[in-house]
Amino acid sequence: MQPIRTLIVDDEPLAREILESHSSQIPDLDVLASCANALEANEIVQSEEVDLIFLDIQMPQISGLDWLKSLRNPPLVIFTTAFSEYAVEGFELNAVDYLLKPIAFDRFLKAVNKAKIN
Repeated sequence: MQPIRTLIVDDEPLAREILESHSSQIPDLDVLASCANALEANEIVQSEEVDLIFLDIQMPQISGLDWLKSLRNPPLVIFTTAFSEYAVEGFELNAVDYLLKPIAFDRFLKAVNKAKIN
């Protein structure tokens, strides 16, 4: 099986660290980059083939939701946020899953397994 090329997008350094740590425990996840905002992530998505994005919602400059809406052919997305009130909109954008922070490894793994099915 080919590795799942992933991108982590979150403005909180600790949240990125946790997602990187969780990702490192799953052999077929290949983290291409860990970005502090959607503008950084946009450059990666334009230049690399990305299969899955772990995407925070509330970020400076542009929200994760707004950035996702701007992508022509978005990859799979798992939202990672502290706010449950965006869940409906997240799923309307075809999110694979919606993880609430702090993200436990077992819940992270369940979301990744859902992405593998898609």
